[in-house]
Amino acid sequence: MLFSLGRLWRQPVASLMTITVIGIALVLPAGLFVLSENMSSLSNRWDSASQITLFLQQDVTPPQAQKLSTEIASWSTIEQVHYQSAQQSLDEFRQLSGLGDLLDSLPNNPLPAIIIVEPTDEKATLSGLVSRLNDLPQVDQAKLDMEWLQRFRSINKMVQRGVSILAILLALSVVLAIGNTIRLAILSREAEIRVMKLVGATDRFIRRPFLYTGFWYGFLGGLFAWITLIFSMGLLSGPVNELAGHYGSDFSLHWFGGFMFLILPIAGATLGILGAWLAVGRHLHQIEPS
Repeated sequence: MLFSLGRLWRQPVASLMTITVIGIALVLPAGLFVLSENMSSLSNRWDSASQITLFLQQDVTPPQAQKLSTEIASWSTIEQVHYQSAQQSLDEFRQLSGLGDLLDSLPNNPLPAIIIVEPTDEKATLSGLVSRLNDLPQVDQAKLDMEWLQRFRSINKMVQRGVSILAILLALSVVLAIGNTIRLAILSREAEIRVMKLVGATDRFIRRPFLYTGFWYGFLGGLFAWITLIFSMGLLSGPVNELAGHYGSDFSLHWFGGFMFLILPIAGATLGILGAWLAVGRHLHQIEPS
């Protein structure tokens, strides 16, 4: 096995190019997997933050809205209620949009008063609660603020499926790349293999060094992929933490460094052995002593 590693060391440029190609092929699905897992973790944090926003009728006065808020807060399925007047809604929109001059030119406030309702954790009652709130005469529309989260999860599921497909395709590319490299090594040592067969060497004996070579290509490619992944996640960590801080969240990227340190080299080594086995099995039998 160390002899095979020495052969790679004596051809540093060619070996490094092959290891880099394998590492890139491994790091792409691994990086997307880490990002999709972080997206899933983020959506799980938001899962308990479901809210129902009640847009009140324009003719509802502040005292009536306050009374409605008190009434809704007394329901057993409601955990918390927050009332926001039409003027507060306008002030918030002015602050967020930066369209203060344009809003001041409007003849009246177009935004309605709203009541933000936080239901209990009984998810099965959400649809019925929304329908009940929609039936209130003071309510123009009751909207569950979870539709965007459902879309986000659907996108994440699509990304996870895409990662699986990409991982299969890139795993196949690793097998083919290593197989082609081993094939070239077999052809370059064709005369040596013929001599070995003449003196009685078995196919198993001849095959072993090439399998070791495939192992080292895959293993070192997996290490290269792990280092690249850690470096990339380190570059992304700062901007992600800064973005989360703007939203008042303590979310940070999970790197899965220890997990990937085991998976990537093992996966690379397995694919390397498979690619070498296929290449040797196909070409070794074609080389016979004349």
